[in-house]
Amino acid sequence: MKGYRLTVIRHGLTEANDKSVYIGSRSDYSLSDKGRSQLVNKLDVFQYPKVQRVYSSPLKRCTETAELLFPDRELYLAEDFRELDFGEFDGKSVKELIDREDYKDWLKGGADKRPPDGESLNELTARIYRGLHTVLMDMMQEELTHCALITHSGIITNIMAGFGIPKYDPKELTCQPGEGFEILTSAKLWQQSQVFEILGKAPYETV
Repeated sequence: MKGYRLTVIRHGLTEANDKSVYIGSRSDYSLSDKGRSQLVNKLDVFQYPKVQRVYSSPLKRCTETAELLFPDRELYLAEDFRELDFGEFDGKSVKELIDREDYKDWLKGGADKRPPDGESLNELTARIYRGLHTVLMDMMQEELTHCALITHSGIITNIMAGFGIPKYDPKELTCQPGEGFEILTSAKLWQQSQVFEILGKAPYETV
């Protein structure tokens, strides 16, 4: 049975990450000098896979990461892997939001809760499923057995928690910039159960 492997990688750091503000699908930051330097250093420490194609969120922090880590691979933009839409909270810090009642209410959680003019967890999960299905069907149709996906931290956690087996506590599914997880599925497993196997963290250390 043919397997389809996807290496899912978090983008590098931006200045907004260092300022601890919410940056979602509306904020199109480039990588910071620190973020670029970290990724270049990781290329000396880690062995990134030789993939056949790279899919990426269209936001610059992801496409720039893809170009640094996989410079010789064709890049396909995947709109459904944008970060969560934080609505009115986008670009703001916790300090700026902490006294807002709508922010306090959102922090209580709930799959249907959304920031003002933003996106709920249920809506995000539906979008992620659509994106995964599109990518995996594309791989199957074109007989691509190993590709990469560059996306955002929150998206990666939701991908793994929502569709991965075995099941892990979401706190165990976080990753550092330039790092992520290796997943594997088959046509039968995905089409019948909409799940994939989490093989482990990626990339692999060489030293």
